[in-house]
Amino acid sequence: MAFRESWRERQPDWHNAPVPSFGDRRARLLIVGLAPGLRGANRTGRPFTGDYSGALLYGTLKRFGFARGEYRADPDDGLRLVGAAIVNGVRCVPPQNKPTSAEINTCRQFLVSAIKAYGRAEAIVALGRIAHETTVRALGRKPAEFPFNHGAEHDCGRYRLYDSYHCSRQNTNTGRLTQEMFEAVFQRVRDELEPRTARTRR
Repeated sequence: MAFRESWRERQPDWHNAPVPSFGDRRARLLIVGLAPGLRGANRTGRPFTGDYSGALLYGTLKRFGFARGEYRADPDDGLRLVGAAIVNGVRCVPPQNKPTSAEINTCRQFLVSAIKAYGRAEAIVALGRIAHETTVRALGRKPAEFPFNHGAEHDCGRYRLYDSYHCSRQNTNTGRLTQEMFEAVFQRVRDELEPRTARTRR
């Protein structure tokens, strides 16, 4: 709270408040991020908007049909998600972009509510280990049952949970996560969801 208040004083035109989820209310795919970036979502008020990770994420979502429009790092750019929504494990920007265990645990109630709000969701992509573990706990399960690994897939109750390294510049600059690795996760999601859509239409 004190950290956010200090930034409200320094940047009164920024959002500097809890960042709400963003996307299609009929989403079948949920993407769970870590927390708002200081100069990204904390500034703009929309998840993954205003920093490098947003360019990679929204570009990938558009490629696989989960987004339409042009991403211009501005919440008024007209970009919209199609069959997908984004929520964060932690709703407010943490110091050094590193949420504490207390912050993660406190915010989990909001993650639980956000997941329930998207009643048509079938697939969840967790971006990073922390997002993965808090999502598993939000679903009432234990992380030890579902070990995190990039590209891993888990049946977690009614959801298919997909793991990816976070699309941060830190991961992409070091080569830990490549664009091809990231896109492969969403290709798997698309491949899994499309047959179900076809069966529903018949």
